[in-house]
Amino acid sequence: MVYKVDRLSRSLLDFARIIDRFEQHSVSFVSVTQQFNTTASLGRLTLNILLSFAQFERELIGERTRDKMAAARRKDKWVGGTPVLGYDIDRGGGRLVINQKEASRVRKIFELYRTHGSLDAVIEELNRRSWSTKSWKSKRGLEHGGRPFTPVPLLRLLTNMVYTGKIEYRGTIYDGEQPPIIEFGLWQEVNAALRKPTPILKPPRHKHDALLSGLLFCESCQRPMISTYSGKGSRRYRYYVCQGARQNGWKSCSTKSVSATLIEDSLMSQLRVRLNADHTRLALKIPDREWQAFTQGHTNGFVSKTVEKLRYNGAAATVSVELRTRQGSQS
Repeated sequence: MVYKVDRLSRSLLDFARIIDRFEQHSVSFVSVTQQFNTTASLGRLTLNILLSFAQFERELIGERTRDKMAAARRKDKWVGGTPVLGYDIDRGGGRLVINQKEASRVRKIFELYRTHGSLDAVIEELNRRSWSTKSWKSKRGLEHGGRPFTPVPLLRLLTNMVYTGKIEYRGTIYDGEQPPIIEFGLWQEVNAALRKPTPILKPPRHKHDALLSGLLFCESCQRPMISTYSGKGSRRYRYYVCQGARQNGWKSCSTKSVSATLIEDSLMSQLRVRLNADHTRLALKIPDREWQAFTQGHTNGFVSKTVEKLRYNGAAATVSVELRTRQGSQS
């Protein structure tokens, strides 16, 4: 039960969803001041007309509010919102006044970033000094305590143009009523440094991208299996392909290709099982530190030292491994 239809919702789509949910649970909807029967077509038409006017009124109010805010911005007015560190809201009117204690901290934060050039370094220094974000009291008397700085609040502070005495609204910059805390040149310098792309450290390239290059052979034709890949967008799918099948046609060999990830994971599992015995590692002359590194996932160089040859049977989808020993090889 509602006083008017638009008290429940001012959106046609939302109202339709609510009514559908009511019908699923056999709930009746009643408007006290508006009498119409929704079981008849005329009543449903009346309801839709009322909702259309309610939605129009809501959108019109939103447009007028946005226009008023834009006009206030163009007149250098503060239109409200959460106060920022360094300013307080004047009780006599909607404008910002400088909080001298917080303003000195803001200037120091900008200087720290210009010196270190790193958000993490600045955050570490701010936490060491026990500096926090803005603490303030709302009109209702609710206390909002400051919190330790994290990358997001710090980045929001460093990119806020309010500190230069200006206001940005929808991509346009206006002169604000509030006095500046920092110079515009310093703000530009800090933000230019923030916009610089962070260099991405690429892993070192190895001579052989494939772990089993030179070790994997096709059991059907006794030819090496070479590494290749296919791509879709930015993703790559690696394979090992029989060299004989690639040169003489795919019908000449039953092995064809195998997923690189599948066969490499199969080999790693076999090695962990077979090399778990101390006497096997002693026969292969594997130092304990290399074995510990392998069990922790470091496979670089370990496979070539321990594996003599791998044979892949494409018809049976099996892998046989020959290990290196002092006397030769061990199957």
